Amino acid sequence: MKSRLRKALIDLTVFTIGILSLLSPFIFQQTRTLNFSSTSFPLMVSLILVLCLILLLFEIQSSLLDNKMIAFLGVLIAINAGLRFLENAIPGPAGFSPTFFLIILTGYFFGSRIGFLMGAMTMFVSGLITGGVGPWLPGQMMTAGWLGQSSSFLKPLINVLNWQQKSGEIILLSIFSALWGILYGVIMNLWFWPFFSTAPGQTWLQSASLVENIGRYGTYYLATSLGWDITRSIGNIFIIVFLSKPVIRIFIRFQKRFSFVIEEPQQQ
Repeated sequence: MKSRLRKALIDLTVFTIGILSLLSPFIFQQTRTLNFSSTSFPLMVSLILVLCLILLLFEIQSSLLDNKMIAFLGVLIAINAGLRFLENAIPGPAGFSPTFFLIILTGYFFGSRIGFLMGAMTMFVSGLITGGVGPWLPGQMMTAGWLGQSSSFLKPLINVLNWQQKSGEIILLSIFSALWGILYGVIMNLWFWPFFSTAPGQTWLQSASLVENIGRYGTYYLATSLGWDITRSIGNIFIIVFLSKPVIRIFIRFQKRFSFVIEEPQQQ
């Protein structure tokens, strides 16, 4: 009971900090004494990184991850980091990325917490490999973590509908991956948009109303990101359709071959 409560508190804290980081320019937009670019934003970035690392350490020490699962997760992260390196070395269509499908399938099959780790650590490791370490990295880690975490919500629905390893499973995963192709871009823009000078009518204004700033963000998103995100969504669907079945079969074999039973410690 205590272990579950601890895990729930960690998840809630990480989620809350992430949401506040995204929405802080809107929440505090009328507070002119705050300078987001030099004070609040770096503080929130630091908190996100620390909380992600705390989550990882707690997860490794818990019964959820034994040595076999840690090793397997490490392999998946390494594969995904390698895919992201290839994405940078051999650019494809604008917005397309081969890294999202493994994050989605890992969270879908192994659960929300492993899905979160898969997404967050993929971005962290691939950032080190590609030299993509910067103020945007915590946002990428958190957003990819939410992607893996939210994909676990599909499992109960597919179980209820009895769609395991059927066409319905692929269709639902494809729809989910397409939606996140758009959502990932919407969220990632929010990590930098308030601190970035853009065209007139697209820049965040601290003196503007909430509705006006939302409209400005919508204009900015449509003008700069929608095309990229549509390409990402189409790419996600394509990869899910062709690769999800063999990858899920690998996950099933791993689970059967390396299944384990956790013995509860005896009370003295």
